[in-house]
Amino acid sequence: MTHPSGPGLRRTLGVGDAVVIGLGSMVGAGIFAALAPAARAAGSGLLLGLAVAAVVAYCNATSSARLAARHPASGGTYVYGRERLGDFWGYLAGWAFVVGKTASCAAMALTVGAYVWPGQAHAVAVAAVVALTAVNYGGVRKSAWLTRAIVGVVLAVLALVVVVCLASGEAGAGRPGSGVSGGAGGVLQAAGLLFFAFAGYARIATLGEEVRDPARTIPRAIPLALGIALVVYAAVAVAVLSVLGPEGLGGATAPLADAGRAAGAPWLVPVVRAGAAVAALGSLLALILGVSRTTLAMARDRHLPGALAVVHPRFRVPHRAESAVGAVVAVLAATVDVRGAIGFSSFGVLAYYAVANASAWTLDPRPVTRVVPAVGFAGCLVLAFSLPRVSVAVGAGVLAAGVAVYGVRRGSGAGRGR
Repeated sequence: MTHPSGPGLRRTLGVGDAVVIGLGSMVGAGIFAALAPAARAAGSGLLLGLAVAAVVAYCNATSSARLAARHPASGGTYVYGRERLGDFWGYLAGWAFVVGKTASCAAMALTVGAYVWPGQAHAVAVAAVVALTAVNYGGVRKSAWLTRAIVGVVLAVLALVVVVCLASGEAGAGRPGSGVSGGAGGVLQAAGLLFFAFAGYARIATLGEEVRDPARTIPRAIPLALGIALVVYAAVAVAVLSVLGPEGLGGATAPLADAGRAAGAPWLVPVVRAGAAVAALGSLLALILGVSRTTLAMARDRHLPGALAVVHPRFRVPHRAESAVGAVVAVLAATVDVRGAIGFSSFGVLAYYAVANASAWTLDPRPVTRVVPAVGFAGCLVLAFSLPRVSVAVGAGVLAAGVAVYGVRRGSGAGRGR
């Protein structure tokens, strides 16, 4: 595939590589942190919230897989919305993804710094961004190899947590009761918080131009990655709940480490800390990959500076987009702490998938094929507006700012497509 800016990206990723990249995003730092706020919201309904999140994620994944097979280009839902619904909807999805996930990149980099060297979190964060941007610059295969190693380490740590908790004498002491103490609203809010951790399968779709035989590979890789992540999340949630119970989990600052202590294994705490740092690196690596590919797609359509659409002639990666994303994230990581200010990212990613489901609705007019995108679309909207009010307000403000930018650019004649 060629573009006005030069050669297209190189198709080197197989099913296994795509699954690993998806897992690097989904089984990342979120599993070490997302369970506590979800438990605070849902109480003993935490597992029900996980199930709701999984259903919505399945619908979104199915819609994304079908769209990626039809439109195997970099950019994910930005491309699908543009091709199926029109320029504005693609742009809005791309805006939500790039702005929200850039903040997520900086937050993840700072999470790495906080685990590795708390006293120098900003410096470590910048070093992590520079190192991972360099890995991505060298080609997507190098990124896949590093992600494979990271995922292996994280899964080993999580398996150790599950075994220690379930085998301890404390297992069952904190078992939740039969009621759902958080109510329906709490379950939905927990589902919205947990859904954010599932959303990494989008990374497979945004890399559509670098996947071999995308019509076959992507529809296989997305549900595989999602299924593995769901099993991991459910196992960890059950194990941690069995030791801490809903109240203890909801009040935990480091839930997996606290579960290790409660299970009588204090030696597990530094292992969890190391695993969380590695997981955050994996999430950061996958985030930079995804944001740079969506930036490439938007630059090709002149919604972002056209210079960012250039593909490196040797490595066949969007090196300018990667470098620009890395530079912005490094500056943010060096100067501000955005870990507590990215609630809007959950709102933005749900808006992103709402566009994906609306796009998938147009693929086939038969009612039976429209059930999944309809459920996914409704689920995204319900979960988005079930998030904490601050997240909804900030997320809606970010989308409104994107609409304003789009209007100004259209008025000036810029960003009118390829």
